[in-house]
Amino acid sequence: MMDGVLLSVEGVVAGYGAGDILRGVSIEVAQGETVCLIGPNGAGKSTVLKVVSGLLRPKAGVIRFHGTVITHLSVRQRLLAGIVHVPQDRGLFPAMTVWENMIMGGYVLGDDREARRRAERAAELFPLVTERRNELAGSLSGGEQRQVEIARSLVLDPKVILLDEPSIGLDPKSRRIVFDSIERLRDDGRTVLLVEQNARSGLAVADRGYVLESGQVRLTGTGQHLLSDPEVGRLYLGASLATGS
Repeated sequence: MMDGVLLSVEGVVAGYGAGDILRGVSIEVAQGETVCLIGPNGAGKSTVLKVVSGLLRPKAGVIRFHGTVITHLSVRQRLLAGIVHVPQDRGLFPAMTVWENMIMGGYVLGDDREARRRAERAAELFPLVTERRNELAGSLSGGEQRQVEIARSLVLDPKVILLDEPSIGLDPKSRRIVFDSIERLRDDGRTVLLVEQNARSGLAVADRGYVLESGQVRLTGTGQHLLSDPEVGRLYLGASLATGS
């Protein structure tokens, strides 16, 4: 195990019903790292995040956080421990203002004053929150909404942020906003586990990456190493890696 490992998934088998999607997956995320999971559709990338956040219980394997086994903990317990999951589906309340959405991010704290204090701190990292704080969240573009979702995750001062396909369904300009936000998290020393179909952009902001296929880890390396590996493009991502499409 590498020095400073914050999160480890060890030999995890998981799925839905009788079918197994993950077949012995093992990954590690160090403190302050951005790690990106890539691979074809159905490889199990999003399932890894669900297992880590507690939305899906593994059939076998162990999940450790700060060296402590958390496999048995509930979603709420993991959330309070510092594991925040930002799912694919848009999670803002469109009829509420940007600022109201930010405060909602701290509801589990049970302390409105503390939630507001943390929201103000998150807004320092994401100025859009301050600039658009009184506007309805539903009036923002897709990329702006994603930016607010990521900023809202910081209200809980997470130890690790799980980002599931943050650029999915966005136009090129909005995707750039999202990846700029991820770089901002990395520069702020945050730990991020990212699932991303846009392999070029995902690996470009990552310190390390894992390539998943059929529920198993096939390749791992630094983000730059995987970007330059012709086998990654040829076997797993077709022409998308080379063209950036």
